[in-house]
Amino acid sequence: MPNPPPHHLIAESVLPVAGELRASVTPGAPALPARFAWRGREYVVVEVLARWRETGPCRHGSGERYVCKHWFHVRTADGAEMKLYVERRLRAGRTRRSWRLYTATIDPDPA
Repeated sequence: MPNPPPHHLIAESVLPVAGELRASVTPGAPALPARFAWRGREYVVVEVLARWRETGPCRHGSGERYVCKHWFHVRTADGAEMKLYVERRLRAGRTRRSWRLYTATIDPDPA
């Protein structure tokens, strides 16, 4: 079995294409953008390989755990694999949630 391609750390914002969402199959989870732009190029999500949630403690000391991030491991139309996430809570001063590209199998800085 061949080795999977390496994932390069990206950690940059992506811009979802307005109106292009994949329906969420998990209650309470956000809809994944079906298309998004990164570094001036548009990517089309063709397959969701995995999805998971990251949790953290309550900020008020109750001992409960809350969902912090929703993660998606996807394959794009060009065959790249990417890991995207969106934070559940808005950060101070923001009016909308921002999607982030965490890793990708494409080299972000080709020589």
